[in-house]
Amino acid sequence: MSVRPYREIQRRKCRQIQVGKVAVGGDAPISVQSMTNTLTSDVAATVAQVKALEAAGADIVRVSCPDEDSTKALKQIVRQVDVPIVADIHFHYKRAIEAAEAGAACLRINPGNIGSSERVRAVVQAAKDHGCSMRIGVNAGSLERDLLEKYGEPCPEAMVESGLNHARVLEDQDFFEFKISCKASDVFLAVAAYHGLADACDYPLHIGVTEAGGLRSGTIKSSIGLGALLWAGIGDTVRVSLSADPVEEVKVGFDMLKALNLRHRGVNVISCPSCARQQFEVIKTVEVLEQRLAHITTPMTISVIGCVVNGPGEARETDIGFTGGGNGTHQVYIAGLPDHRLKDKNIVDHLVALVEAKAAEIEAATAEIEASEQRAAS
Repeated sequence: MSVRPYREIQRRKCRQIQVGKVAVGGDAPISVQSMTNTLTSDVAATVAQVKALEAAGADIVRVSCPDEDSTKALKQIVRQVDVPIVADIHFHYKRAIEAAEAGAACLRINPGNIGSSERVRAVVQAAKDHGCSMRIGVNAGSLERDLLEKYGEPCPEAMVESGLNHARVLEDQDFFEFKISCKASDVFLAVAAYHGLADACDYPLHIGVTEAGGLRSGTIKSSIGLGALLWAGIGDTVRVSLSADPVEEVKVGFDMLKALNLRHRGVNVISCPSCARQQFEVIKTVEVLEQRLAHITTPMTISVIGCVVNGPGEARETDIGFTGGGNGTHQVYIAGLPDHRLKDKNIVDHLVALVEAKAAEIEAATAEIEASEQRAAS
């Protein structure tokens, strides 16, 4: 009997769309996105926040376009950033057309909410003319009245039906460049709805637990819900909704993907919670170390373990390992093998230097491979 590798997640097969330069769905990496909370009409503030999100690794950024001032500003914003911009549209079809004309890579919209079929056709035509994709955004808190009357309350079946109804509106216009989300603040409701939608269609899915809460509680709730979906292979792009700095949403999103071995960005620090056996201040060391390594984007893993009980074993599986030893003398491992010893002082400085050197080595090797491929292609 064949046994599926326990670390392998088999992603749901679906069609692929483009959100600007970012592919979503198919075999594309799961993208991480966030949303600005500045007034979109304030170009300088919005651009600054988008750039902060880019620096954190965001693949896609969404901005709200509730009025004409916002869509006018969008044209200036798009010119000043590199990441694809999604325009968040509610109800007014003209804002969607203006956003497409302004250079939005994607329109977040519910086709059934913007009026007549003529208006839907106008939005779809604008999307086609300007190379926009769309996201159908179903939310348990704003389901259509007829579905609430049919089902009595927000439920997975109602959310799936809403998403499919909106999808048919676009399909009827011969438009298929869209993804779907069906978010809820209730973890059980969101997960069940996404499972139903995943079974019912082959469109890419934007996953999220909406209005999840503050940094700590929202991270926990999102990790439970999105972790369950990602583990099941569901999800092509992720937004972690937190009442916090949007940059934190991107960090948490990447940490989720990293934990599930779905995508790697930056340094993954494996560290023990510390106990009476620790031979150095583990908690403080890790806290400072993570801050000092935040600028590294090259994927790698480092283990920081307080004593020899688990230290050598963890070090065997990491690029760089550090294990606490007696008399203030600790062991450093490189590529899983003992390499040298280090006294108590300058632990963080030493580990940061090792990581930075390793990152530079990996980047140089990657650049050489890319250059060789380009030479071979030419």
